[in-house]
Amino acid sequence: MSRSLVGVRKRGVPRIAVAVLAAAGLVVSVAPAASAQPVAAPAAAGEGSTAGPSQFTAGRYIVTLQKAPIAAYEGGVAKIPATKPTAGRKVQVQSAAARRYQQVLSHDQASVAASVGAKPTSHYSVALNGFAAELTAKQAQKLAATPGVVAVTKDALQTIQDDRVDYDYWKLAGSTGVWDSLGGIAKAGKGVVIGVIDTGIWPEAASFAGAKLGTQPSASDPYRAYRVGDQIVQKKANGDTFTGACEVGENWTANLCNTKLISARYFGDSFLAANPVNLLVPDESVSPRDGDGHGTHTASTAGGNYGVTATVEGRNFGKISGVAPGASIAAYKVLWDCVSPCTSGGLDSDIVSAVDQAVTDGVDVINYSVGGTSESGPGDPVQLAFLTAASAGIFVSAAGGNSGPGASTLDNTSPWITTVAASTMKPYEGTVVLGNGKKYVGASTTVTATVGPKPLIAGQSAAAAGQTTAVAALCGPNSLDPAKVAGKIVECDRGVYDRVAKSAEVKRAGGAGMILANLASNSTDADLHSVPTVHIDVPGGPEVKAYALTAGATASLVPGNTTGIKTAYPQIAAFSSRGPSLASAGNLLKPDVSAPGVGVLAATAPVEEQQGRSFNFLSGTSMATPHIAGLAALYKAKNPTWGPMAIKSALMTTARNTRAADGSGVTDPFAQGAGEAVPTRMFNPGLIYNSGDDDWLGYLEGLGYDTGTGAPAIDPSDYNTPSIAIGALLGSQKITRRVTAVTPGLYRAQISVPGFTAKVTPSILTFSKAGQTRPFTVTLTRTTAKVGKYATGFLTWTGNNNTVRSPIAIQPVAVRNTTPEVSVTGTAGSASWTVQSGVSGAFPIQAFGLARAKVTAGSVAADGENTYPLTVAAGTKVVRFAAVGPDDSSGADIDLYVYRIVNGAATLVGVSGTSSAREAVTLVAPAAGDYIAAVDGFANAPGTTSTAYQFRSYAVGTTGNTGTFTVSPANSTVRVQQSVPVTASFSGASTSTPALGWVQYLDGSGTIVKVNASGE
Repeated sequence: MSRSLVGVRKRGVPRIAVAVLAAAGLVVSVAPAASAQPVAAPAAAGEGSTAGPSQFTAGRYIVTLQKAPIAAYEGGVAKIPATKPTAGRKVQVQSAAARRYQQVLSHDQASVAASVGAKPTSHYSVALNGFAAELTAKQAQKLAATPGVVAVTKDALQTIQDDRVDYDYWKLAGSTGVWDSLGGIAKAGKGVVIGVIDTGIWPEAASFAGAKLGTQPSASDPYRAYRVGDQIVQKKANGDTFTGACEVGENWTANLCNTKLISARYFGDSFLAANPVNLLVPDESVSPRDGDGHGTHTASTAGGNYGVTATVEGRNFGKISGVAPGASIAAYKVLWDCVSPCTSGGLDSDIVSAVDQAVTDGVDVINYSVGGTSESGPGDPVQLAFLTAASAGIFVSAAGGNSGPGASTLDNTSPWITTVAASTMKPYEGTVVLGNGKKYVGASTTVTATVGPKPLIAGQSAAAAGQTTAVAALCGPNSLDPAKVAGKIVECDRGVYDRVAKSAEVKRAGGAGMILANLASNSTDADLHSVPTVHIDVPGGPEVKAYALTAGATASLVPGNTTGIKTAYPQIAAFSSRGPSLASAGNLLKPDVSAPGVGVLAATAPVEEQQGRSFNFLSGTSMATPHIAGLAALYKAKNPTWGPMAIKSALMTTARNTRAADGSGVTDPFAQGAGEAVPTRMFNPGLIYNSGDDDWLGYLEGLGYDTGTGAPAIDPSDYNTPSIAIGALLGSQKITRRVTAVTPGLYRAQISVPGFTAKVTPSILTFSKAGQTRPFTVTLTRTTAKVGKYATGFLTWTGNNNTVRSPIAIQPVAVRNTTPEVSVTGTAGSASWTVQSGVSGAFPIQAFGLARAKVTAGSVAADGENTYPLTVAAGTKVVRFAAVGPDDSSGADIDLYVYRIVNGAATLVGVSGTSSAREAVTLVAPAAGDYIAAVDGFANAPGTTSTAYQFRSYAVGTTGNTGTFTVSPANSTVRVQQSVPVTASFSGASTSTPALGWVQYLDGSGTIVKVNASGE
């Protein structure tokens, strides 16, 4: 898995795959097929379990040990007192107890490493107890089975994942705004340090301007940072002291920090050891300096100065500010920009080092606008480091990801993290007026005066000599013929190429303006284009394209929205990743909350990635995340001793619903979480759902992790969070929660979940003073709710003029199946597992297959692509595609994309894009018709020019085509919540050809049985 900045770049539809499909005359969209649902993958090896030899390969690993790190140690080692800080205080890593305990941890780490002959390259002791080391497969396997080892995790590459002024929209400014209630702008976040783990920072940005650092504390300002030797210290609102450094490096000196930017460090030992420095992009520096612009943007959004004039391309967009303008910034650079064969991003081992340092330094809030291409389990070392940060009182705001709107596309879903979705603010808008009189509103920052009427041409009608119409339709580089485009407005399809690259091509060809058309529903973005541009969504996109293809078409681009229909906001952005969380099996509701993340204007680095701009409009959950980090900083300034989960609860329970495009309210918790944060409400939550170390450890134990702490396991659905989720409810279930009073008084419960009877016990809670805690239970019993479909609702406590609202998401199931896949080998054999029934009565189980794989040898270069067509017959139960290349130790990386073709349109219905060269996509009950699988080369092994792989496709129908496949019991009668043992048996299989069996339950779900499918 790779992690990336969640807002600028991400792996999406492969460039060449789409181009090849489009060249064949196919329109490409990215939307989930309603009839095809991916099968959940089993838990990753090394995360709380002992893996078989085939699940480990040689490479760099992070080994996490059971003993608590310094920031979470509560005592227990003879003569060494606890080092965990008390509530609201910083961990004291230089104390005698901390130094002695660190020696214990170092000894343990050295001993564990030596037991397999490994030599650690990095040690962690503050936020994580563990080490990084190069291991053979055998060493990794042995360590995974060593007592005291929690996890052995492959070091993974992590990569990057925008009212129109956020402080006006959120009512932060003004005499009745949030800042004023905190004592004014200068005090909004004062005494709080926001740690930004990202691409670095551009210190010359006006958003980070500050006074020169002195060498003594200020008599007039107790929170003013100053130097002590090579260190920079600042007293904090909670009474602790932050201790940072301005780390020197390329294009960076120690005097670049100031009283605003009080610390800047960089972490790239592992990344730079794996990638030659000469592969870094020219704007990149081996220092804290930002060569991408992403880290500068997120830092300025969270805590940038107030009143900074933002001018872009000569246009003044007014004043901007960070959410917490009084806060200080500490930058931790962990992500690096480079060119092929290097892949931009950062390695887990460097990220853990940064978290470790941030906890040591004493930040109050961490902003982590970074995410993976697949969901990180809670046993992931970065997630565990954040657990310790939360244990030390640090609020962690993390991006949910930009892989929406498909289900289960989130990352950063651990309960101790606040997972953020992206919503819209009042947009910058323009209107497309067609010659036929129709109008379409869209996003625009570049239509400042009316353009037209002018001739309108579709990009595909203006293809330059030697270019395909498919590439011209996308307005790809050098694809348009100036003779056909000059003086005209050009319609360009969204996709494949950067949005701003399309307008640059229109400008090159002499076009007067551009209409950027979404052909499938997606976000509209207020990018700063090279020509006047309006970005429109469906249904406008397809309609404008169709009109542009007619003779004599004309159009005008008009400033503002002249359609007469107001654009509803806040809406959840189409790109914003959705739940449910697979890591929790749907038993922890994620995301938690949403915030503005579309068209956010903030400071950036004037580098090539940002077209040399010092300010830019960016979109992504990366941009939403620092909004929440800024709110947390405001909270920390007002309530210094409040823990991260108390703040998270206050943000969630006071949130509001987002809107649909038609203006109606949205209550989908998998899109918005609890809703969009409301700063004007957040300081009066009434009640909070608090949690801490015991809750987190119990949650991990409940998921099957051995924490080594003896913490009692809890059902993840019972984790004390201000939301309720049950991923597989069997008839009825009781949920436990507890709330703590912020405002004492009497509170009454109201609950509603369609299709369920819901009972809260007790339904009235009385608190005589602040700080009192009361438990309660919620019993949910299915009545008419449809099996296999989520039902959503809310639990609301009201009292003393407070409303405390929690979202609910419940999926009743006919079968609870914790074994989605099994693997067997040989010519004959069997596999057994257990499922649970959610119904009473007949419980049929059917076996389909075996289906022999169609196997093709292939080879693909980085950025290359091979396609494989498949026609699926009616009644097919399961289709599976697999690309099996070399193991992880090779360094090769390929991705797999599956499209369904309907009436010439290609829709992406499945993707597997890990950081390995072994990928698989499974479609259950696929619609009959034509499909194309595309194997995309992402990176070759060092020293090679291509990656060899074996492509396999399986289609399991009602009858098998090889051997025999049976299941028992085929029929039985059950009661609700009864366990049913299942055994699948096969014979007549070929050891040289993989095969697939499908065991189907009464609700259409099932278990895949892979036979002799090595490498999948």
